[in-house]
Amino acid sequence: MTGSSAPREWHQVLLGMLGLSRRRKRVLMLCADAIAIPVVMWGARALTSESLPALDAADGAASIAALALSVPIFVHLGLYRAVVRYMGPRAGLVVAGGVGLVAAGLTLLTVAGLLPGLRIKAIVVFSALLLVYVGASRMMLRWLLLTNGKASPRVIIYGAGRGGAELATSLLATRDFVPVAFVDDNPALWRTVIAGVTVNDPARIGALLEEFHARRVLLAMPGLSRIRRRAILTSLAPLGVHVQTIPSVGDLVSGSARVDDVQEVDVTDLLGRDPVPPVQQLFQACIRGKTVMVTGAGGSIGSELCRQIIRLGPTRLLLFEMSEVALYSVDWELRRLLNHDGLEVELVPLLGNAHHKHRLREIFQTFGVQTVYHAAAYKHVPIVEQNIVEGLHNNVFSTWHTAEAALECRVETFVLISTDKAVNPPNVMGATKRFAEIVLQGLQQRGTTTRFCMVRFGNVLESSGSVVPLFREQIRRGGPVTVTHPDVARYFMTIPEAAQLVIQAGSMAEGGDVFVLDMGKPVRIVDLARRMIQLSGLTIRDPANPEGDIEIKYTGLRPAEKLFEELLIGKNVAGTDHPMIMRAVEHALPWDAVSGLLEEVGVAMRRFDCKAARDIIERAVVEYRPSCEIQDIVWVERTEAPAVVAGDAKVMDLQARRAARLPTRD
Repeated sequence: MTGSSAPREWHQVLLGMLGLSRRRKRVLMLCADAIAIPVVMWGARALTSESLPALDAADGAASIAALALSVPIFVHLGLYRAVVRYMGPRAGLVVAGGVGLVAAGLTLLTVAGLLPGLRIKAIVVFSALLLVYVGASRMMLRWLLLTNGKASPRVIIYGAGRGGAELATSLLATRDFVPVAFVDDNPALWRTVIAGVTVNDPARIGALLEEFHARRVLLAMPGLSRIRRRAILTSLAPLGVHVQTIPSVGDLVSGSARVDDVQEVDVTDLLGRDPVPPVQQLFQACIRGKTVMVTGAGGSIGSELCRQIIRLGPTRLLLFEMSEVALYSVDWELRRLLNHDGLEVELVPLLGNAHHKHRLREIFQTFGVQTVYHAAAYKHVPIVEQNIVEGLHNNVFSTWHTAEAALECRVETFVLISTDKAVNPPNVMGATKRFAEIVLQGLQQRGTTTRFCMVRFGNVLESSGSVVPLFREQIRRGGPVTVTHPDVARYFMTIPEAAQLVIQAGSMAEGGDVFVLDMGKPVRIVDLARRMIQLSGLTIRDPANPEGDIEIKYTGLRPAEKLFEELLIGKNVAGTDHPMIMRAVEHALPWDAVSGLLEEVGVAMRRFDCKAARDIIERAVVEYRPSCEIQDIVWVERTEAPAVVAGDAKVMDLQARRAARLPTRD
């Protein structure tokens, strides 16, 4: 055996011992103590004698007495039953008490003359050595169990308040991470010590990372405003350190998370905008005590609407969804939420497609629906551009049929979930959503007891197909992170915030209203990508840093995609009772004109005439300016099919154009 291989072999032996069953570990610890206690007794006698004691009958009697007292006392105190991995300060008290009892027993035996070769001085030294041995052996085993013999990552905790202190205590107990320093904005805390760790000025964080070789910062300020969190994250981004956070105050209070549930930085912190609390009267007006229906209930916005609605006290909530998997998922989640919170709401999961007016009418009549949130829609710009007829069916005709059924059944309030892409749209998706708005405006003008309104907002973070989960996955894979254009910018809002504002906007509807949510300032997508990379502890690979970790790759704007989104068609806008909700006054068409356009586009759709259908959309939505040729995959395939037999060059050109139309996500 070579010197270099010996430590590795011993390490493997130790790990093998750690893999034993709990019963065998107890037996092993007891055997180790049975061997060590006589050795400790001999060492105590040696330290208190002028010469090394002989291994005689007196030494044997003292060792046997020490062993006979120690093992039963330790067993009685539960020292062998304790799970070493989770031993804490109380275990130290147990060990000290056990050693004290052993010392007392040995003293009584010595005073009684039963151990003539043992002096009181030796008993004192024996007790000290035994305390060190028992404590050190358990702590060493605990360290091996927690780390498998490896060093835990070193972290700096930003925030020395209650959350930071609890986090440090939890980390020191589990050893998943080793806290080496605190930083805090409060100068009064600087140079104080919490859980054995010193609190420092945040200005020193760069030096602390170098000094302690730490590559991770844990943000432990759950109650901090989002604006301040963004400022902190901005200051940490250039350091190339992995930043993680502890859960929010709401999650901690509700019990859904613990302080030591460290998680990745919430991308909402990068927006730097605190959500406005809901106005409670507006929040409940269309829901409490009513029968409410959400179409597209399994989608990103639809499911969040359902989560918030059931907490507002409806009598019944109807989940309308055409995807069986999505319906099962949201129904299961909501039932678990109802049981957890003890809520009394009747859930009705309904499969169906909003194209089917008769199905909707039967549902509205049977259950007496009073409020409808129409979230069912196709929303991905490239996909709808390549499937024009289906986009019209789902975004325009589904809205029309659902609204007509609501009218016939005297539904009180009908809220359409719209989008900023409906404003001056260059693409079919945005044009169909604006067309849907025009349909509801026309129905309102026709005369009805139902209040129709539309709520228009931008992108929601973490929704299916959005850039945030895509960027996170691309970073996890090692890149590249794909961005369409260096200047592309979007409005962003969290899904819960958007759902809250939708509910409140519906309560303010007078009929035919177009509500626009205050989305804050637009965010450049490349800036979002850069920060997500940097806060993952990675560097950006570019010409200035060719050795970086993650490359940002520009893929080019997709057909019909805009660089910037808008929220208003014109400038005619008024405030409402909510500071983040505006009422836009925009042009509308009389119902006769709208119905004629719907009839025309219906004919074009039945003929699968995408050109005619798009021409009719242009007439309906005067702001629509198509920015590319027709991209519908089936239409292009049919119109370009004759080129296949015209020669190899044209075949190759057709194949290249088909490949260019394949959807990409970003």
